[in-house]
Amino acid sequence: MRTYEGHVPPPRHSRRKPDGGLLRFLALAALSVAGAALFALCGYYFYLRATLPKVDRLADYHPPIVSQVFGEDGSLVGEFYIERRTVVPVEKVPRRLIQAFVAAEDSNFYQHKGIDYLGIVRATAKNLISLRKKEGASTITQQVAKSMFLKPEKKYSRKLKEAILAKRMEDRLSKDEILYIYLNQIYLGGGAYGVQLAAETYFAKDVDQLNLAEMAMLAGLPKAPNKYSPFKHFDKAKERQAYVLERMVKEGYITPAEAEYAKNTPITIHSRKKVNGEQSAYFLEQVRIQLEQKYGEDRLYKDGLKIYTTMNAEMQKAAYEGIVNGLKAVDKRQGFRGAMKYLTRDDLDDFCDQVEEGIDSSALKVGATYQGVVTGVDPAKGVVSVRVGDRTGTLARKDMAWAGKVALLSTYGKPEGKEKALPLGAVIEVSVITPEVNGSGAVFALDQEPEAQAALVAMDPKNGGVRALVGGYDFRKSQFNRATQAKRNPGSAFKPIIYAAAIDKGMTPASVFDDSPVEYNSGQEKSWKPKNYDNIYRGAVTMREALTNSINVVSVKILERIGVGYAIEYARKLGITSPLEANLTLALGSSSLTPLELTSAYAVFASGGYRLTPYFITKVTDRNGKVLEEFTPPSIPAFTSMTSAVKITADATTKPPEVSGALVPAGEGNPPPQGSGALTPVPVISPDTAYIMTNLMESVVTSGTGQRAKALGRPVAGKTGTTNDMKDAWFVGYVPQLVAGVWVGYDQEKSLGAGGSGGQAAAPIWTDFMQRALAGIPVQNFTQPGNITFARINPRTGKLSRDGTEGSVTEGFISGTEPTGYDQ
Repeated sequence: MRTYEGHVPPPRHSRRKPDGGLLRFLALAALSVAGAALFALCGYYFYLRATLPKVDRLADYHPPIVSQVFGEDGSLVGEFYIERRTVVPVEKVPRRLIQAFVAAEDSNFYQHKGIDYLGIVRATAKNLISLRKKEGASTITQQVAKSMFLKPEKKYSRKLKEAILAKRMEDRLSKDEILYIYLNQIYLGGGAYGVQLAAETYFAKDVDQLNLAEMAMLAGLPKAPNKYSPFKHFDKAKERQAYVLERMVKEGYITPAEAEYAKNTPITIHSRKKVNGEQSAYFLEQVRIQLEQKYGEDRLYKDGLKIYTTMNAEMQKAAYEGIVNGLKAVDKRQGFRGAMKYLTRDDLDDFCDQVEEGIDSSALKVGATYQGVVTGVDPAKGVVSVRVGDRTGTLARKDMAWAGKVALLSTYGKPEGKEKALPLGAVIEVSVITPEVNGSGAVFALDQEPEAQAALVAMDPKNGGVRALVGGYDFRKSQFNRATQAKRNPGSAFKPIIYAAAIDKGMTPASVFDDSPVEYNSGQEKSWKPKNYDNIYRGAVTMREALTNSINVVSVKILERIGVGYAIEYARKLGITSPLEANLTLALGSSSLTPLELTSAYAVFASGGYRLTPYFITKVTDRNGKVLEEFTPPSIPAFTSMTSAVKITADATTKPPEVSGALVPAGEGNPPPQGSGALTPVPVISPDTAYIMTNLMESVVTSGTGQRAKALGRPVAGKTGTTNDMKDAWFVGYVPQLVAGVWVGYDQEKSLGAGGSGGQAAAPIWTDFMQRALAGIPVQNFTQPGNITFARINPRTGKLSRDGTEGSVTEGFISGTEPTGYDQ
C-alpha cells in the first residue's frame, strides 16, 4: 500500500457484535418493569373490586325524591328536595323515548355487558383524528354507576371504577332495571332529575304524553343540559334533536319520514305550573323547621314525605303580593335613591350575561322586577333604552314619574352631584309592563327595591289554622321571619287589650273620661306627659270615641284605673307571652310583640272569646302513604244567646298558645312547638266581652283611624298602631271568617317618613290582602250574643238619652251594665 509523507490513512471502523449480556439485562429489566406494572395494575384492580360498593341495593332503587307540601284544599304549595325528581316505572316510559336515549347515548346498550369495547375503539379513533376529545364511550350502565356510586372527578381511575361497577350491574340487573334507574336518576337541566320532571319542566306534560319531537329533544340533553337547554338555547336544542333523530333512523328505530316529520313538528316550551316557592317561602320555612326537628334533614329532603298544611294558596299569594306592592308604595314615597351602580361600556356584556343566567324562562314575566342597564337615552323624547340580560326594551318618562325629575345623560360613569340621573351604564331595577313579542322590545317601568320590611299573618279565627304568612320582602335575601321573630312595639294596636280588660272590670263603651293633658311623676327627675297623636284634647269622651280616634291620654287613664298588674294578667290570658312593661306606658304599646302574637290575641275577639293555638301542619305521610302524624283541626262551639254556654277556665291565664314550628327557642314571647293530637280552643273571655270589643273596633274602621279598611264593603273590626317617630306601623283586624295582622318598619329602627302611620302604611296592605283573600267568601255579620242590649245615650255624659235628643247615639252594653239614669 502506498503512503505519502505527511498523510496518515483513516482508521478502519471495527464491526464488533453487540454484547449479548447487555441485551439480556435490558430485556429482563423491561420485563420486570412491565411485570411490576401489570402486578400493580392487577393489585389495584382487585383492590378496587374489594373496596367498591356493592350494587345489590340498586335492585331496590329508592332515589332521593321530592317531599311535597299541600295547602288546605290539596293543591301543591311547596317542595323540599336535594334533587327535584319524581320516580316513574319503566313501563310508563314510552318505548320510543327509551330508544331515543339508547340511540343518542349508547347504541349497543342491548348487546354489551356494561362496557362497549367497539365504542371505545371508535371513540378513540375519532378523538385521535380530530386531536381532541370529540366523542365519549361511556355506556348507559357506566353513567348509572358514575351517578350512583362515584364522585364527579376527572381521573383515569374513575373510568376503571366505572367499568368494574358497570360489569357488576350487568351481572345482577336486567336491562330494563338499569334503564329504570338511568331514566329516573339522570339530570336533564332546568333543575329536573329524571324524565318525568323533565317532561313537566320543558313541555308541561307527563312523560307518557310526549310526542316524538319532544322525546328526541329530551334525549339530546344528557350530553350538556345547559348548552342544549330548550329554555335558553332553543336553536342548539333543535340541532341536538336533529342529531338524535338521525341516530334513531340509523339504528332502525324510526323511518326517515318519521324523523323528518318530527323535525318539522312545532314545539312549545313551557313548564307545568311550578310551585311558587318565593311567595310561600316564609310559611314553608316554619314547616321545614318543625319537620326537620322531628324527622331529620335527610328524611325531609330525600324521602318524599307528603305534608298537608293549613295554608290557603290564594290567600298566601295575596299576602305575598300585598307585602311586595305595599312596601314598594311606602318606599316610593321616600323618593328615588338613584342607580344601583354604574358600569363602563366594557363591563356591560358580562353584567348582562350574569343577569341572563338568573332568568329561568324564555320570556320576561309581566309584573316581575329585573336588573337592567341603561344603553341609550333620548332626552328630547324622554325615553331610555334598557337591556335586561339578552333582551332590550324602553323606559318612558311617564313610567318613572314617581321618581320626580330624573336627568337623562348620554355619557358613562357616575354623575357628580346628580343622584337622580340616569347615565349610560346605570344599573336600575325595572318592572315589566309588556314583555318582548316577536322581536319588538319590552316596555318597562322604573322600580326600586324597598329598604323597609313588612310582615303579614292571617289565621282562621274558628280553629287557629294559619292561612297565610309572609315574614319579609324577599326570603332569598333575608330569612329572618318578621312575622314570628321580630318583636316590635305595637303602639295603639295594643289598646284593644287594655279596653277589653276594662270592659271585664265593669266599664262600658259609654264610660266617660276626661281627654285633657296629664302628668305623671314616679319620683324620678323627669315626669311623663302622655300626648295625643294629633295634639288635640277633646274634653269629655266615651271609651268608644277614645278607641275610635286612638286617644292616648284616655287609654293611659283607663289603664291607671284598672291597674297595670291586672292588665298584664289579662294580656297573658289572651295569649301574650312577651315581657310587658309594668307601668302606664303599656297602654300605648310600649312592650314589643311579634305580629303572630298580637294577631293571635285579636283572634280571641274574633272567635267569641276563645284562645286558639296557631298551627301550620295537619298531616304528614311517608312516600307510601303511611300516616306519620295527624292533627285534628279544632273547632269552637257556636256560642248561643246564653252567656252561661261558655265556661271560662280557671287556668286560662297560665297557658299561652303554642306556635307550630317557632323559629326561636321556647320562652318569653316564643311559645313551644305544636304538640300532637287535638289543639283544643280555650275559652278565656265571655262572648259578650268579645262582641263589645268587636263592636268598638268596627267604629275604628267606619269613622276612625282605620277607615282604609272600609273598602272591603263588609263588617270589619280592627285597630291601627303607630309608634313614636313612625318607626312601626300596624294594622290588625278581622271579619268573622279571617283575622290578619300587618306590621311595617325598618329592621334597624328608623322613621318610615311621610305616610308612615299605621293607617297609611299598614292598613293599605291589610286591605289589599283581605279584598283578595275574601273574594268568593260570603259577607257575614258578627254574631251578636243574646246578652247584649242597645240603648240611646248622650256621648258627652254617658247617661241615657231620650228619643229625639240632639247628638244622642245608640250604644251597646252587656246586659246589666247599661246606664240607668237619664241625662238632665
